[in-house]
Amino acid sequence: MGFWAHLDRRALFERADVYRVAYDPERAARAPVRLAVLGAGGVAQSKYLPAIAQLRTRWEPVELVAVSALDPRQREKLTSIWSVPSYADSAALLREREPDAVIVASSDDAHAELAIAAFEAGAHVLVEKPIARSLAEAAAICRAAERAERVLLTTCNKRYSPPYAEARRLLDAGELPRPRLLAAKFVLGYDYVDLLSSGTVHVFDLARHFMGDVRRLTAVAADGARESLVVTLEFAEGAVGTILTSAAALSLHPWERLEVFGDGAWLAVEDQAVLTLHAGEYEPARVWAPVVPSTLASAEEWGGWVGMLEAFLDAVRGGPRPPADDGYRALELVLATRRSLAEHTPVELPL
Repeated sequence: MGFWAHLDRRALFERADVYRVAYDPERAARAPVRLAVLGAGGVAQSKYLPAIAQLRTRWEPVELVAVSALDPRQREKLTSIWSVPSYADSAALLREREPDAVIVASSDDAHAELAIAAFEAGAHVLVEKPIARSLAEAAAICRAAERAERVLLTTCNKRYSPPYAEARRLLDAGELPRPRLLAAKFVLGYDYVDLLSSGTVHVFDLARHFMGDVRRLTAVAADGARESLVVTLEFAEGAVGTILTSAAALSLHPWERLEVFGDGAWLAVEDQAVLTLHAGEYEPARVWAPVVPSTLASAEEWGGWVGMLEAFLDAVRGGPRPPADDGYRALELVLATRRSLAEHTPVELPL
């Protein structure tokens, strides 16, 4: 559920714990998890490792036992900062450190090899998006998880971002009866990542999270040197959706919006920051924008990394397991979009 979803703000201020460091007996009593990071590059160092540190500060019994990285300078830095062994060879890490769980944050082309090796070593696995380069590799990861009877989670951090988590709670509570329409946009100006597999894949995952599986997809692109396209989704339960996505926009200005429409109500999440629920024709809008001390605001928390990691650890300890094929299905939508663009035709799903 994550920190923000159940934070008792009054109790927090009464005990003057605005830094969230007071002893938490419930959290401290959880079973310890020994965690390693395979491929500790940019996303691991900027998101996963700080998220681990935040949870440990809140008394989460998770131990970082080792990391791997190909660059010797990065290994030296990681060992210095995090005081853990740093390996060039992930196989040696798995063999010598025997972690309970791993985060695979390597380059995309190594995801399948490392995830499967981790499952064979008996570890639970969280894989950075996209889950793999191809559906064949993604399917092999899913089969390895099933054989090993281990948790498989693919990066779905936006689901755990507080506004999106609250939007999902509203749907589950019946505040948005019979959702039938989704409208979303995602724009990206970085020219060093792939728009669909590194960016829009998050929105594809959110679309499935809110509306269920997709049965048909149609994509149309604008003429131009950089990608700008419209993707129309037809969901298995009869709902429809549209995603606007572009690699020609600015990245540091408003770049993301998601709307879900139901019978007599609709909600919108703007820039992963503010949730607005329009619950009735004559009712005022209900806006969810948490007021929190700046000491508790962080990119790792707000971006959903802390909540996602906590959900992963909960599953490792025997709690609810996320569907193992979520990463596969998100990649499937990326590949179906590319096929629809190439063939100028709708694409039936599953592929």
